[in-house]
Amino acid sequence: MISGYISSKLIDEGRCLFDHMPDRDVVSWNTMISGYARIGQMDEALVIFNSMPEKNVVSFNALITGFLQNGNVKSAIELFERMPERDSASFSALTSGLIQNDELDKAVKILLKCRETEDKREDLVHAYNTLIAGYGQRGLVDEARRIFDQIPFDHNKRKGDARMFVRNLVTWNSMIMCYINSGDVFSARTLFDEMTERDTFSWNTMISAYVHLLNMEEASYLFHKMPNPDTLTWNSVISGYAQIGNLRSARQYFTRTPYKNLVSWNSIIAGYEKNGDYVGAIELFIEMQVEGEKPDRHTLSSVLSACAGSTALRQGRQIHQQVTKRVIPDLPVNNSLVTMYARCGAIVEAQTLFNEMKSQKDVISWNAMIGGYAFHGFAAEALELFGLMKRLKVLPTYITFISVLNACAHVGLVEEGQRQFESMVTEFGIEPRVEHYALLVDLVGRYGQLEEAMGLINRMPFQPDKAVWGALLAACRVHNNVDLARVAAEALMTLEPESSAPYVTLYNMYADAGRWDDAAEVRDVMDRNNIVKQTAYSWVDSAHSG
Repeated sequence: MISGYISSKLIDEGRCLFDHMPDRDVVSWNTMISGYARIGQMDEALVIFNSMPEKNVVSFNALITGFLQNGNVKSAIELFERMPERDSASFSALTSGLIQNDELDKAVKILLKCRETEDKREDLVHAYNTLIAGYGQRGLVDEARRIFDQIPFDHNKRKGDARMFVRNLVTWNSMIMCYINSGDVFSARTLFDEMTERDTFSWNTMISAYVHLLNMEEASYLFHKMPNPDTLTWNSVISGYAQIGNLRSARQYFTRTPYKNLVSWNSIIAGYEKNGDYVGAIELFIEMQVEGEKPDRHTLSSVLSACAGSTALRQGRQIHQQVTKRVIPDLPVNNSLVTMYARCGAIVEAQTLFNEMKSQKDVISWNAMIGGYAFHGFAAEALELFGLMKRLKVLPTYITFISVLNACAHVGLVEEGQRQFESMVTEFGIEPRVEHYALLVDLVGRYGQLEEAMGLINRMPFQPDKAVWGALLAACRVHNNVDLARVAAEALMTLEPESSAPYVTLYNMYADAGRWDDAAEVRDVMDRNNIVKQTAYSWVDSAHSG
């Protein structure tokens, strides 16, 4: 009864029951000490402790834990040193509490002193392990290694020998984790290779470290050396191969996974979606349901993104129904829904969902809606929503400005596009990316300002890509600027030496201008470079075009 009151934080009711008990056992006394300590009433906890007719090690541990939870390090250490006997929990309580109070050096000194005097020294190993982890959490790897090195490495320790102060598996695993968390995978691997005994945690820690570095060669090597990979191991390798875009290997490991769980399915579905195989992601989702695995928010978010990528509105609506039935939509799921409807052109549905989110929006929500408007030609709505976004002090990202420039391009707002491009830098401190330049080149070039477009390209702080030169070439084609088209086409020929598109466009422009010698030269260059004309591109029909 007392413990029930204490766990419910009804300390006064618990104390009343305690005071009226005719016979109090040591458990009742200890429960009251823990209860007062938990709510910070250490004076009352100490009164109870001092009134006890008979104390045991749990009584001391409870009071020490209370002192440390309430920041009274001095009293905790004094009580610890007065203990007539200590158990493993005593060392762990003191060490954990000192770590929480950032008194790691004091913990080291106390443990060193105990090591010289205590008989049950394996209890100390648990405390040393806690200390190694504590130093590691604070990034103090050298200090953690110093503690690790103080624990002897005994190859011949007998199982069940409780009086041996030697490294155990937790010691090794804790130190390896310290190295990995600090980014020193080389030292972690060196330590891993020195281990004479490893458990599943050891293998998974090391494999996950290589997966995190996207070093799938080493991750796979360790995977195949591991005696009995568990589901976590399989999932880690699946995720790693998906992250580097090797969906074939990811799928092979997924198929071979003996006991798939929800994480297994989420990893492979997300992998397909992130790598642009949207149809594959949707098919896997269907297979998952056939297998009887129930999706969660992560699954539904990934498959909604796949529907958005493949503009599969019908499937997207079906997934929306599952969202309604299975989960309470959180922000990522709502964002995925808005994105899906916006990308699929169901603007009214996207707008309805966006408005229903009210204050629960983030910049991704705004980007999804603005991007949907811009992509489907609702430029005025996109720019109006962007204005509202700024008025509500939601900071835009580089993605926001891609949509804004796209909206301007749709309706030929050249000056507005230039102004937004400039405000991105001056007002929001966002460095323009190649996508922004490509859109602005397309905008000014499409409306005849070809020299301005070329000036933009020349002022770019990095090398233009094929999208930038492609935008200029398309604008030159519209406005029949053959000389500038040649500059753009030659740049594209360098960037995409196998593509026939710039050759064909330049040839056709020369032909339209009646410059047949130049057109013939383009054909000759194509022949010399073994460029095969793609089916989608055609030569202009002309009697002169041999």
